[in-house]
Amino acid sequence: MINVGMKNSVEINVTENDTAKAFGSGELDVLATPRMISLMEQASAECIAKELSCELSSVGTHIDVKHLSATPVGMKVIATAEVVACEDRKIVFKVSAYDQCGLIGEGDHERFIINKEKFISKTYNKLQK
Repeated sequence: MINVGMKNSVEINVTENDTAKAFGSGELDVLATPRMISLMEQASAECIAKELSCELSSVGTHIDVKHLSATPVGMKVIATAEVVACEDRKIVFKVSAYDQCGLIGEGDHERFIINKEKFISKTYNKLQK
């Protein structure tokens, strides 16, 4: 059962593979905004995954975040997600990310609970059109 207040965190040590330069989102060797967002989505997905039956999963449908501070290669980053609302199949999270010096990003993220088989079938039916 998914409840408001559930939390999860994930962490990485930033490597060259996590940089804006590597992601193509900039020229610099600092944590890429898409990588920060990926960590926020990972924290959110993992937060509720253990509460879903094996035929269900969740997919991200909306994210609104600010990247507030750059993080260098070699520094640890922790992304946290907290469930703030559950509306039928829609789960809303407050997400944040911190490096060892403080807050680097924050915002909101929505995920929808889906039936994996139906979702994949509908998605791949697009190839038939």
